[in-house]
Amino acid sequence: MHSSAPPYLSGRRKNNSTAGTTPLLISQTLKSKPRKTNICKLFALLLLLLTLLLTKVVLTQLVEVRVRVRVRVSNPILINKTPKLQSLNSSTSPSNIKNLNSPYHDWDLFAADYQEMQQNLKIFVYPEAYNTCSPFAKIFVPFPNSTLFNLISSSKIGNYYSEHAFKAVLLQSSLITTSPELAHFFFMPFSINAMRNDPRLHSEEAIENFVAEYVKRISCGFEYWNASGGADHFYAYCHSVGREAASKHRGLSNNAIQVTCSSTYFQRFFVAHKDIGLPQVWPRRLADHKSINARPKLAFFAGRIQNSRVRHKLVALWSNDTSMDIYSGNAPFPFEEGFKRSKYCLHLKGYEVNTARISDAIHYGCIPVLFSNYYDLPFANVLDWSKFSIIINEVDIASLKTILLSVPDETYRSMYQNLKLVRRHFRWHEPPRSYDSFYMTAYQLWLRRGLQRLPR
Repeated sequence: MHSSAPPYLSGRRKNNSTAGTTPLLISQTLKSKPRKTNICKLFALLLLLLTLLLTKVVLTQLVEVRVRVRVRVSNPILINKTPKLQSLNSSTSPSNIKNLNSPYHDWDLFAADYQEMQQNLKIFVYPEAYNTCSPFAKIFVPFPNSTLFNLISSSKIGNYYSEHAFKAVLLQSSLITTSPELAHFFFMPFSINAMRNDPRLHSEEAIENFVAEYVKRISCGFEYWNASGGADHFYAYCHSVGREAASKHRGLSNNAIQVTCSSTYFQRFFVAHKDIGLPQVWPRRLADHKSINARPKLAFFAGRIQNSRVRHKLVALWSNDTSMDIYSGNAPFPFEEGFKRSKYCLHLKGYEVNTARISDAIHYGCIPVLFSNYYDLPFANVLDWSKFSIIINEVDIASLKTILLSVPDETYRSMYQNLKLVRRHFRWHEPPRSYDSFYMTAYQLWLRRGLQRLPR
């Protein structure tokens, strides 16, 4: 049996008696329904406010923890402070320190976090690095110290020295753990440069296949890769082929950390917040900086120009300027002499954004001038590069001389003194020394701990 709809819903009057009941029903509805509705709305509003308040409290606490523990040093807006005396070279006098614009974003924050890193960071290395009997031992086992830390033999490694030095020094460091459950990171010890020199793996395609198969093998043989999807795994390279080496394994290219000399965010496989810039360093005998007054030349550059448009332009514009030493190819004097006798040393992109000229300039006390767009400079979250180098856009190369001559003498002297402070960050040692290239790179890993790792 179906009941008919009330007249105030149907909008139709069936008869006079029904029409008379309409005002009563409307009146009852207006008096009773809003009261219940308002109570429900008020309750819902209070519940919403309570939820928002709790969410704000929780998020505030999380942000405070992350700021204190994770990104204290990586904040680019930090007040510069004078480095503590005990951190500096013993040859630096207190009177000089007070007059310097510090090359560090914030020394105190960095030093405190760095000390914590040295005490706590642990890295597990996959066993291939120790297996000298493997047919691919040359790919995984580091070069012997007699080769790496001998100036004559190590110079043959050239631009790829940092790739090999990092692995060799890591295995000698106190950061190594043989207990994977204690590790913050897992190192995959394959060498791209060694593969490139191996006739079995020379081609780029063969290297990509080898790397992909290796990652598949460790993900099946060990549980550590699958626990994080590779986010706490890393590998190191300086060869340009390395950036394509991960292209055939999605987890490796998307999640794993590249520690690379080719640190350019213009390339599709480099992710600045995930990957790490490795300083490209040639092994050099430690030498005192020549004084400012012993540098008669304004600028120096010598190198190949065939693979670089900006180098072509530099030579075309400035090679005839007698105040500079600008050469296509080799200079008519020893390479290191150009760094020693010049105030500014030019770094220009070749095939890659990186070259060892930056570390060479720092080593010899020549202010680096960087013409290399999209270069994610090593240790940039610790070092304020503007305090010891000059960074110029490639399109402004015609204004090079004007820019260099406009630098005030006081600013130049401050930059020169700062080179002495940062030089130790661009050297490799065996065994590793505090604040050298190895530990500064390890600190970049430390800053990334736990940020991408999945719970086990």
